[in-house]
Amino acid sequence: MALVPYNYSLGIFLLFLIGSSSAQLSTDYYSKSCPNVFNTVKSQVHSAILKEARMGASLLRLFFHDCFVNGCDGSILLDDTSSFTGEKRAAPNFNSARGFEVVDNIKSAVENVCPGVVSCADILAIAARDSVQILGGPSWNVKLGRRDATTASQAAANNSIPPPTSNLNALVSRFNALGLSTNDLVALSGSHTIGQARCTNFRARIYNETNNLDAALAQTRRSNCPRPSGSGDNNLAPLDLQTPRAFDNNYYKNLVNRRGLLHSDQQLFNGGSTDSIVRSYSGNPASFASDFAAAMIKMGDISPLTGSNGQIRKNCRRIN
Repeated sequence: MALVPYNYSLGIFLLFLIGSSSAQLSTDYYSKSCPNVFNTVKSQVHSAILKEARMGASLLRLFFHDCFVNGCDGSILLDDTSSFTGEKRAAPNFNSARGFEVVDNIKSAVENVCPGVVSCADILAIAARDSVQILGGPSWNVKLGRRDATTASQAAANNSIPPPTSNLNALVSRFNALGLSTNDLVALSGSHTIGQARCTNFRARIYNETNNLDAALAQTRRSNCPRPSGSGDNNLAPLDLQTPRAFDNNYYKNLVNRRGLLHSDQQLFNGGSTDSIVRSYSGNPASFASDFAAAMIKMGDISPLTGSNGQIRKNCRRIN
C-alpha cells in the first residue's frame, strides 16, 4: 500500500458515494441466490495458498488496490482493451500485482455452482478475508452485493494508490479522503505482516535512510538489492522478517525496532502521531486483529457499484 498527488474534489465525491451506496451491501446478499459461494471461494483460496503461501498476501493486495481506485468494483482485474488502458500496467501494479489466475479459477468455480450471480468485485472481497483467516489472522462477515465496473483507468491507479515513498501526512490524507481514519491506516498497514516487496520499492530506504533503520536489516537487504538501479529490481524480500507467512502483529514489533522494510511503513513509527497506535498493536495482537477486521469492512464500503450500475462479469478479465 502506499501515494501520489491527490484530487480533493474527487475525495468529496467518493465520500458521498460511500454514504449513499454502501448501505445496499449486506452480509447475506447471496444467501438465496448462491448459498455455496463462501465454501466455493474458500476452497479455491486454500488450494492456492497451499501451492504458494505468498498468494494469500497477493489476493489481499488485489482487494486493496481495487478499492483504492474508483472504489471496490473489480476494475483491477480487467485486461487492456482498444477503448481503455487498464490498471494492471499502472506503476503500483506492473510487475507487482499478481494472483489474477487464481481469481480466474475462483470465478470459474463460482460460475459452476451459480452462473451469472456473483460479481468479481465480491469475489475479491471474500478472497481477501479468506486469505487473512487461512494465514492465521482474524475473520469477519464480508458485506456483499457489489457489481463490476465496465471500464478501468491506468491514470486513476497511478494517482490513487499510495507509493512506498509516501510520508505520514500523505498516507493520512489519502486514507482520510476515502473515509478511512488514521487508526484504519495503521490497522490496514498491518497487512504487510505477510507478503514480499520488490527491491525497487525499498532500495532508497536501505541505502539512504539511517536514522530510522536497523543497521543489521539494511545490511541483510543490501545483499539481495544492489545499489545500481536496474540491477536486481525484481528481487524479493519479506515485508516481515520474522513470520512472513503468518498473519500476526510482528509487523508492528518490527516498526518499533526500526525494521520496517518500506519507507511508508516506517513512517507509521517515526516520532509522529501514529507512534502510539503502532506501539499498542505491537503489544496487543487481539486489538490489532479486531481493528484490522473492522477497517477491512470499512474499506470494502468504498464506492461500490450497486443496483443497476455495472454488471456481473462472466469473465473477470473482460466486460460482458
